[in-house]
Amino acid sequence: MNDMKQSSSVQQQDDINFDYRFGFSMPEVATFKAQKGLNEDIVKTISQIKQEPAWMTAFRLKAYRIFQEKKLPSWGPDLSTINFDDIYYYLRPTDKQASSWEELPPEIKETYDRIGVPEAEKDFLAGVSAQYESEVVYESISKELAKQGVLFCDMDTGLREYPDIVKTYFGTLIPPHDNKFAALNSAVWSGGSFVYVPKGVHVKLPLQAYFRINAERFGQFERTLIVAEEGSSVHYVEGCTAPIYTTDSLHSAVVEIFVKKGARVRYTTVQNWSKNVYNLVTKRARADEHAIMEWVDCNIGSQITMKYPSVYLFGEGARGEVLSIAFAGKDQVQDAGAKMMHFAPKTSSRIVSKSISKEGGRTSYRGLVQVAPGAADSSVFVSCDALILDEASRSDTYPFMKIKENDIEIQHEATVEKLGDEKLFYLMSRGLSQADAESALVLGFMEPVTKEIPLEYSIELNRLIKLEMAGSVG
Repeated sequence: MNDMKQSSSVQQQDDINFDYRFGFSMPEVATFKAQKGLNEDIVKTISQIKQEPAWMTAFRLKAYRIFQEKKLPSWGPDLSTINFDDIYYYLRPTDKQASSWEELPPEIKETYDRIGVPEAEKDFLAGVSAQYESEVVYESISKELAKQGVLFCDMDTGLREYPDIVKTYFGTLIPPHDNKFAALNSAVWSGGSFVYVPKGVHVKLPLQAYFRINAERFGQFERTLIVAEEGSSVHYVEGCTAPIYTTDSLHSAVVEIFVKKGARVRYTTVQNWSKNVYNLVTKRARADEHAIMEWVDCNIGSQITMKYPSVYLFGEGARGEVLSIAFAGKDQVQDAGAKMMHFAPKTSSRIVSKSISKEGGRTSYRGLVQVAPGAADSSVFVSCDALILDEASRSDTYPFMKIKENDIEIQHEATVEKLGDEKLFYLMSRGLSQADAESALVLGFMEPVTKEIPLEYSIELNRLIKLEMAGSVG
């Protein structure tokens, strides 16, 4: 993702010639690399290298034991092929975090130059964090935001410099026992983002984090914590890529977001991992009184994705929204959805899911809406639309609703369709090739979600979809 600028005709030609532009790999650079596999000694070593407080070391070790005890999910895609003993859980690419792109090792700098992150930072971002393997190697924040008290740094720096804030929130929304992969992340987490927005401060331009896996057989386990105080607002954007290898890698992040009274947070993801990556992520937000939490979730890459952003609506009048796109091609499973948990009156939630499958790919919408007793006068809207491009592909919908309050309004709709012959004929009769007509219909199908993404990101997403569509049908 996130080559936000189409900088030259040469780059555009490269985009056409390669199905996955970010599959390039650079020579591995490491100042420290843990041995393959996982045990207590490796967990302790990670904590020691980072010079963490005793409570975090204890937290990691407890989480590791929970990880050992927890079973893989018995539902959803088959994860039994993951070999946890064949993964490197920690790789430190450099000893020094940079505040200038020129300070980075040449291999890392070239990676981000080719992806386009420095150009994006210069043009339309308020802050950038770039993670390479296990560590954030570069970060910056505008001086104006820093003067307003906005904190934006990697999670390790957040723990070191703002321990009281981190300890108050860390692991409280997603404890290690939540699921096996949350436990794994809690044991070996490294990098990620820490964002704190003071009361009443509005961050007008997006903050962006970019996550890159370069090494083979690698596990990336970033941890993100966002706290938006009363009446504040922030838009956080993340992008992800990795090279193509014949061996598998694992990405398992944990994201916790706290949206205080009257605050608003939008979290946008454009995920374009290579197709040898398992993408198994836990994301959860808490919304207090009249708070607004919005997830915009776009999943294109990976071998298997399991991701269900959730909002726990604890405050009266709180609102949660998930807008998601999943695109599954050959040998891909995109199992995505959302969770909305209503615990207070006059809360509202909206889920809009768009999925596309082609060349035998499989998409699934898996959602849960729960309305607890006392959450009266609340409203729920769920829309799941699937587009299937050929006979070999598949789409499934698994909506669950647990309603324990009578005075509420619920709407649920779902559609499954193929590319219409009449629409294709109409566009082709106006001079479009079949491939261009198919791409136009797919992009139109996704438009309710893509229009919610900042212009630069929606351009990039549309371009990625066009690349995925090239030669896929007909």
